[in-house]
Amino acid sequence: MTTSQFSVKQTANSIYDAIIIGAGHNGLTAAAYLAQAGLSTLVLERRKIVGGCCVTEEIAPGCRVSTTSYIASMLRPEIITELRLPDYGLRMIPCDPAIQVPFPDGHVVSWWVDRERAKVEFGKLSLKDAARFVEIDDQLKKLARYLQPFFMEPPPELDTSSISGWSDLFRTGKRFRGISSAEIAQLISFLTGSLGEFLDHNYESDKMKTMFLANNVYGKHGGPYQPGTAIGLLFHLLSGGEHELQGFYGHVMGGMGSITQALAAVGKKLGAEIRPSSAVAQIDVRNGRAHSVVLEDGSEVRGRMILSNADPKRTFLKMVAPHELPGDFLSAVRGIKMAGPCAKVNMVLAEEPHFTGTSPQATPLERTFYTLVPSLEFAERCYDIAKFGEIPEELWVDCVVSSNADASLAPPGKHILTCFVQYVPYKLREGNWDEKRELLGDLVVRKIAEYAPNVPGAIVTRHVLTPLDLERTYGLTEGNIFHGDLRLEQLFFMRPVPGWAQYRTPVRGLYLCGAGAHPGGGVTGAPGWNAAHQALRDWKRGWFKQSA
Repeated sequence: MTTSQFSVKQTANSIYDAIIIGAGHNGLTAAAYLAQAGLSTLVLERRKIVGGCCVTEEIAPGCRVSTTSYIASMLRPEIITELRLPDYGLRMIPCDPAIQVPFPDGHVVSWWVDRERAKVEFGKLSLKDAARFVEIDDQLKKLARYLQPFFMEPPPELDTSSISGWSDLFRTGKRFRGISSAEIAQLISFLTGSLGEFLDHNYESDKMKTMFLANNVYGKHGGPYQPGTAIGLLFHLLSGGEHELQGFYGHVMGGMGSITQALAAVGKKLGAEIRPSSAVAQIDVRNGRAHSVVLEDGSEVRGRMILSNADPKRTFLKMVAPHELPGDFLSAVRGIKMAGPCAKVNMVLAEEPHFTGTSPQATPLERTFYTLVPSLEFAERCYDIAKFGEIPEELWVDCVVSSNADASLAPPGKHILTCFVQYVPYKLREGNWDEKRELLGDLVVRKIAEYAPNVPGAIVTRHVLTPLDLERTYGLTEGNIFHGDLRLEQLFFMRPVPGWAQYRTPVRGLYLCGAGAHPGGGVTGAPGWNAAHQALRDWKRGWFKQSA
């Protein structure tokens, strides 16, 4: 792709200090910090609304739903506090229970936030497992605290031929000061081992094992017995929320879009300009340096630095001309594992879902979050079917009756049910997703009906988002919600690709600020925070004093 392919129209003579491609939560986070530092900052968003995959959208009159991301678990406390997001309307309440699994026998098991209450609940399954739960919870939280500092800083540059490389190695080593050899062994085991084998080794109750399954392989490739799936045990115990609680899960009042609306509001107050309906087609590179962006309408906007909140494949394979990038870098980007295994189904209901086994005394908040996955074996079989391009007849469905947590999302008498679905294939062996979209919706409804029989007859509106829809509508290459699978070879100093994990790219002045960069996916804001601070360090070094 070259600039000559577009009829370029320069929008203004001025040059922005920073241009952000994409107004998802990471892009908006980066924009706020750059504007706060005094840089003239422009955010360009492809859709008519800001928020990326962290949005609240109306799917029926007066009925609003978190169409894609749906629970806030690891939104960084630093970002909430430093940008004063509660002052701009952000309010979260803890999910309690954090996880709730109804089983085919009518038994509902709840994972309460209060650990002693959770222990009592798990003791109904197995007294041995309940005691073991406390021991393992302490171990996991301690290991997670070793990893926590890495979340809000660039990964190390593993280069022993440079001073900066040695400095990074020293910085990394200091983070593990005091760690024992046994803890190192545990950490390596969690990073490389399978969730299923860990649970089989430590727990005797199948229902207890399923409770952990329900919390730890969201959006990932691989069933629970695949190597590398145990990492979720640590990843989800990193702290989040304004009170910096380990393992925090929160319902966002007003839906997930309240997060990005707050980020957009603070960004604008700090001086950032945000333009919706402004799709970037190309990043123009001159003499190895990012010079400007060219929009789909042909207009050109110049910037001294450019931060892309798009995923790595969309950024480097579609927006940058191939001859501007090293061949080995392009090859590595093409090899990033994507092929998202997830879908979403959002519904408006005429009555609240009634999940069999739920206590008559349960509060609305306690009737909000249900994960429909009966066993580890079920999940493994589901993935095995999906990995060959087929839609499993039996699906893993995560259900949130979000109107129970926040009545403002729907008018009286209506209820919002948002469902996260896995595992499904991005590429179908037969047919296409446009043909199979409603089949997927039917399968999801059928699965829910096994646990909440009143749901099929209560549906007023149904909105199905296949992996292809996630790509088309939300810009997620191959429908991957994490901008690249969260697997060991695609994490930390390997993310997005080895040698380029510190947000800079082979194009001088072009940075990656989205979930395809460290530390990865989820609504955390960490990639945006880290990328902005890396760019600001380079700005202070004088890299961008000359006009682009």
